[in-house]
Amino acid sequence: MTDQVSISIRNLYKIFGSNPQEALKRVYDGASKKELMDKHRHVLGLSDINVDMHAGKITVIMGLSGSGKSTLIRHVNRLIEPTAGEIWVDGENVLEFSEERLREMRRLTMSMVFQHFALLPHRSVLENTGLAQSVRGEKKPNYEKDALKWLDRVGLGGQGGQYPHQLSGGMQQRVGIARALTSNAPIMLMDEAFSALDPLIRTDMQDLLLELQDELHKTIIFISHDLDEALKLADHLVILKDGRVVQQGEPQEILLRPNDPYIVDFISDINRARVLRVRSIMKALKTDAQQSISGEADAEDTLESVIALSGGDADQIFRVMANGKPVGLVYMRDLVRALVPTSASAGGIRRSAARMGAEPSPPN
Repeated sequence: MTDQVSISIRNLYKIFGSNPQEALKRVYDGASKKELMDKHRHVLGLSDINVDMHAGKITVIMGLSGSGKSTLIRHVNRLIEPTAGEIWVDGENVLEFSEERLREMRRLTMSMVFQHFALLPHRSVLENTGLAQSVRGEKKPNYEKDALKWLDRVGLGGQGGQYPHQLSGGMQQRVGIARALTSNAPIMLMDEAFSALDPLIRTDMQDLLLELQDELHKTIIFISHDLDEALKLADHLVILKDGRVVQQGEPQEILLRPNDPYIVDFISDINRARVLRVRSIMKALKTDAQQSISGEADAEDTLESVIALSGGDADQIFRVMANGKPVGLVYMRDLVRALVPTSASAGGIRRSAARMGAEPSPPN
């Protein structure tokens, strides 16, 4: 992951209600979310969010309905105003932007892909794809070439003259992605972009996004409630519960070392063999010892693929390769242990004890 931070969120709070600043004082004094609702009729939507999102990487923010994930992404482009905190984009505090500067950021720096496509029904696919340029005042001949290029890139070549109602849901979402790419914005905000799609189409769209990301290296914030999707897409994973960050980090690390009972429960049904990568469990190369190597595995291979290579033999050892060079060893006995779900750390259990009860959900 690059060291360059594109978006930095610091000490972010959002309280919904008639007097959020007064309610915020109560939160600072220790009021719980439940107390804030029961006694003061305010909803604690986001509480002390601190997240860095790195340039050219995919940050996935996930959680169940009401966790605050959609509320959070709408703070990045100030569709929602925070109650307190800071939002920095490429070194600038977004909260200090004038209305004109904010509009400029939304037009040039950020594009957004919505859950329900948000295509204009009276405009053609080509015109929807070039919408950002049209809003900027550009004429159709000026953006048509780029729009057609990205339509072709997302598998919609020849569809520019169609209208949204003539396309399937998956095709409409491809138009949404092409529109975001045609805008040439370096940051893409994707709010549950694939959740309205059928499972097979959803998988295709995930694969398409990863393929495009390998080529374009956009800074992407992706909202999801689906753990399988999050683990597939994320370079950095942020898990929310009731408006708080429960755990964040590299997805493999979270899966192997959950720090909270909520996370343990969340990942309990995951097929670990299909999700965990060889790089996450490999050991250092031992140049001073004679070992019988059974074969080679790529660092990005899943554990499931190594199990297939081993034929079920728990005594085998595989050399791990990355970019054509040996980088470690994977022992089948370590692999088998990695398939056993991990309990939360004691520190995580203590931290979560006060917030494991049922609480009212904020707007998502």
